Amino acid sequence: MSATAAIDLGSTELFANGDPFAAFRHLREHAPVYWNPSDDGGFWALTRYRDIVDVYLHPEVYSSAYGTMLGGSYRNRVDTASGQMLIVTDPPRHRALRQQVQQAGFSVPVLARIREGVARELDRALDRMLADGGCDFATDVALALPAGVLASMSGLRPNESAELMGLTRALIGFRDPEYQRGGSGSETLLDAQLGVFDFFSRILERRRREPGDDLVSHLLRARIHGVPMTDSEILYNCLNVAVGGNETTAHTASYGLLALLDHPEEERRLRQAPDLLPTAVEEVFRWTATNTYVKRTTVRLVIIRGQAIEAGQVVTLWNTAANRDEEAFPDPDRFDVSRTPNAHLTFGIGRHRCIGASVSRLEITLLLQRLVERGIRLRVAGPVERLHSNFALGIRHLPVEVVA
Repeated sequence: MSATAAIDLGSTELFANGDPFAAFRHLREHAPVYWNPSDDGGFWALTRYRDIVDVYLHPEVYSSAYGTMLGGSYRNRVDTASGQMLIVTDPPRHRALRQQVQQAGFSVPVLARIREGVARELDRALDRMLADGGCDFATDVALALPAGVLASMSGLRPNESAELMGLTRALIGFRDPEYQRGGSGSETLLDAQLGVFDFFSRILERRRREPGDDLVSHLLRARIHGVPMTDSEILYNCLNVAVGGNETTAHTASYGLLALLDHPEEERRLRQAPDLLPTAVEEVFRWTATNTYVKRTTVRLVIIRGQAIEAGQVVTLWNTAANRDEEAFPDPDRFDVSRTPNAHLTFGIGRHRCIGASVSRLEITLLLQRLVERGIRLRVAGPVERLHSNFALGIRHLPVEVVA
């Protein structure tokens, strides 16, 4: 069996205990358009920057309506949220839906409120860590970032934020034994999805009685072509915002810290020159790319690098691989806090560019800023446990201790 044939991007073991970056390097060189067999038929995997950008920029050919995650729609070929949830909606409806979600959760006033909430939760978490001399950074500090976002954007109570984060963690980590609740991965995924819907259904009813200046209240007032959003559309888009906001940024925070600790010379550069903060933040996003891939489905025959791909086949865009493409980034395997330009694909590109990119940047900027300004120095204090998922490059546990 060739080295290429032995690569299985559908395996969570590769991402939890293997070296996915070595696999991506091999595929970019030897099989940039790679057929990955799987139990449900298989999928095409793209690992070159140029190919992935081309697919992102042509949603009329590569549809999102069939879902954006492998196995993400329980026993359905077409995603049940198709046409209702932003990430699984194609143009032209996508544009109108995006405008409403943008205004509801990511307007300038909302971002200002989010910044205050994230700073407050982050400072509390860092204070506890310093008082204790260390912590599990992945659970005790990284999760403080989305907790601050949830409290500010959705007006959730502390116990509600914790409940929702538990559900979204299971939803993304449904193939990880730590988050499975006695059933299979697919059952865990379904239970978590239903749990999120039930959670936001309760919030929806509360906001009907007591409207406010929060995500759900804004969506209740929203109109698409003059028609109010349905309850289903509101719930699906709350799920979209919650999962994207809770999981990817928290994992980025953990992997970002690990990148600095693994590259002490770059950490020193950042501490000595805090004006490098903006480029350091972008390099953290390039380096981590925690949303490893997105799925698309062809609507007609296409040819990529001479390879014919039939209509109706799944094509996966591996953002994490594209961010290390030597054709797009000089010395791509070097973590460089001053890297510029840095046109990474962590947030995608084009119409489906991540709607929460501004919030994610805000969160990671605040984290790095606090670590530098407060002179906080850490070191790894135990085994780093990575998430069993090929969709999210995540860290379950990152024990650290404070360096005096």
